[in-house]
This record gives sequence, structure tokens and C-alpha cells, in this order.
Amino acid sequence: MARAFSNKEILQVAYPILISLIMEQLIGMTDTAFLGRVGEVELGASAIGGIFYLAIFMIGFGFSIGSQILIARRNGEQHYQEIGDIFYQGLYFMIFLAAVTFTATKVLAPHILPNIVSSVHVSEAALSYLHFRVIGFFFSFIAVMFRAFFVGTTQTKTLTLNSMVMVGSNIVFNYILIFGKFGFPQMGIAGAALGSSLAEMISAIFFIVYTVKKIDLEKYGLNRISRFNRRRLGKILNISFWTMIQNFISLSTWFLFFLFVEHLGERSLAITNIIRNISGILFMIVSAFSATCSSLVSNLIGRGDAALVRPTIWQHVRLAYYIILPLACFFACFPHLILRIYTDMPDLIEAAIPSLWVFCTTPFVTALGNIFFQSVSGTGNTRTAFLLELVTLCVYVLYIYVTIMHLRMNVAFCWTSEHVYGLVIFLLCFHYIRKDKWMGKQI
Repeated sequence: MARAFSNKEILQVAYPILISLIMEQLIGMTDTAFLGRVGEVELGASAIGGIFYLAIFMIGFGFSIGSQILIARRNGEQHYQEIGDIFYQGLYFMIFLAAVTFTATKVLAPHILPNIVSSVHVSEAALSYLHFRVIGFFFSFIAVMFRAFFVGTTQTKTLTLNSMVMVGSNIVFNYILIFGKFGFPQMGIAGAALGSSLAEMISAIFFIVYTVKKIDLEKYGLNRISRFNRRRLGKILNISFWTMIQNFISLSTWFLFFLFVEHLGERSLAITNIIRNISGILFMIVSAFSATCSSLVSNLIGRGDAALVRPTIWQHVRLAYYIILPLACFFACFPHLILRIYTDMPDLIEAAIPSLWVFCTTPFVTALGNIFFQSVSGTGNTRTAFLLELVTLCVYVLYIYVTIMHLRMNVAFCWTSEHVYGLVIFLLCFHYIRKDKWMGKQI
């Protein structure tokens, strides 16, 4: 008899993911909080450099999502021994991809940023940030494959422990390297980048040690390190390719948003970076339920309960709203309290309040859009998910170009672009899920 997941079961999977994502968000928060006390140029440059890094990182993250979908499907089918081979083939590819992205960023970034960033000071500071930040590709790409394993097998409590270690390391490294404490040189924005990369190294080491010590390696086929298998990797890429491209394009348009805002001035860019970090808190809640929904959708299909997919999606939306609503109201009612976490500049705080108020209305739309979108990916139809995302991003880019570059609206109005994105992706994915063409997809 088909059995739906209870709210408790969903929360048992989502809660550790949520905690881990919030902990990871604290990395960006600590970077911003420290750099917000260094200067507006550094604050804005860390946004440009950070999004540039993140756009490339999302290629690897997209691959891990495809791997996670396959792992979750095998977990639902109880074909546990196949999971280890998927994991190792993914790990080999991730190490190769890290080397490629590291080299490409080192070579191309010094030629790209000066030509697309109008402020020379912001461009130079962003390059200083990227010089050390790209080291993190090697560690973060390894870490996301472990994340794919733990989420796909619904053992998400590990993510919480890992994130606590990672955030603690980041705070210590940033404090020492940004401000030059305990005999270390004062590195400023470069110290923030190096600190984050070192924290990612600690994260990868933690995952490796924890897996060896705590996980049943034999059950999941992890006790035998697989040789490189082109055919198996090809099967993973058949699912992952579209999530890789989709994630890269998605973050690239987010990068465009910051570039467009930068043309409104350094103050507008600094405000946008602060709001980006605050938005990350609520977005992490959405991401946790989206990731959980994707994994459980794949597990449901794997065990032959596809009819339960739609009710499960709406169940995730409701649970996300229960957490988002009180937090968004709190942020809107106490803007000074929230903004003072990120900067001690009174005029910057006052200028950022309207943008914060606009942002507080966005998660209600983006929650619908992201949960439905990740559910489409969870069915294994990643090519369809990519096409739906591509249509949405075309609308999004047109909107931000007109409102920012053509109409030159204030930075608060620019944040309505998130409403546009969330609404369009929700309508497209809702229509797709309702049509039932995704049922029976073999992966």
C-alpha cells in the first residue's frame, strides 16, 4: 500500500539540511559583517567576486544534484551497492572539474572583470578576492559530492555537524586574516577569500573522516574504490549535464544583476550585497525544503509511488511557509537590528531599509517556484527542468535590464526581479507537474 511521507519524516530530512545551509550562509554573513567594517568598496567587491566564484561553483554543484538524484533513486529501489560506484565516478569528475575551473578562472578573470565592472577600485578588490578564493574549488567540489551522498540516502544529520565545523573555522580564519591578528598580516578582502577557502578544506576533511568512521561502507559499496568507468560517468552526466548548465546560467544571471546594480554606484552595490546576505537566510529555508522535496520525489518514484508526488510537493510548500512567514515579518519590523549585523555605517543602514522591506515579500513567491522546480529535477527530467529555467531566466534578464539599465530605478525596486523569477518558474513547473508526462521516467 502506498504511504506518503509524514510532516515529521519530511522535517527529519529537511531540518539537518536547513541547519547546514544556514551554517554555510553564515560564511557569507561573516565575510560581509567583517568587510562591512573595512569599507564600502571592499563590501561591494566581495559581492562581485563572490557571485563570480559562485557562478562557476554552481557547475560542480549542478553535477552533484544529478548524482544526488541517481543516488536517491537507487536508495529508493534498495540497490544500495550501486551507490558507491556513482559516488566514486562523480568524485573523479569533480576533481578534474576543479582543476579546469581553477585554471580557467586564474587565466580569464583578470581580463573579464576590468571590462565589465565600471569602478576600477571595485574591479581590483574583486580580483584580489578571487586570487585566493578559487583555491576553494578543489575542496568545495569534493564536499558537494559527499553532500549528494548524504542527502540522496536521507542521512542529512551529518550536514549539520559538517557545517558547524566549517562555519567555526571560517569565523576564526576570517578574523585572523582580515584584521591581521595573532601575528598574521592584515589582508583585508584577500583574507576573507583565503579564510573561506581554508574553511572549505576543513569541511572536505571532516566529510572524509566522518564517512570512514561512521558510515556502513560495505552496505553502500564504498569499501571498494571503483576504477574510472566512462560508461557509468556518461550515465551520471546524462542526468547531471542539464543541472550543471542550468545552475551555471542561473547564477550567471544573478551575477548580471550585480553588474547592472554596480552601474548605479558603489553605494547601491554595497546595499545589494547586504540584502543578498540577508536574503540568503530565508532562501536557505526554501533551498532546504527544495532539496528535501527533490530527494523524496526521486525516492517515491523509485519505490513505485509516483501518485504521491504532487501531494508531497504541496506538503513541502506549506512547511516552508510555516518557517518563512514569522522570519520575514521579524526582518520587516526590525530592519535596523538586522542591518547593524552587516555594517556600522548609519547612512548605509538607512539607505538599505527600503530594499530590505521589498525583499521580505519575495520568499513567498520564490518558495513556490523553487520547490516545484526542484521537484521537476527530482523526477529525473533534468533536460525539461533546464528548458523551463531557461525560459524563466530570459524573462528575468529582460526585466532587470529594463528596470536597472534602461529605467535606472532605485535599488529597492530592482529587488522586485525576484518576484518575477519566482512567479514565472512556478507557473511553468506547476503546469508540467500537472500534466503527468514525467511519470515512468527511467534513470
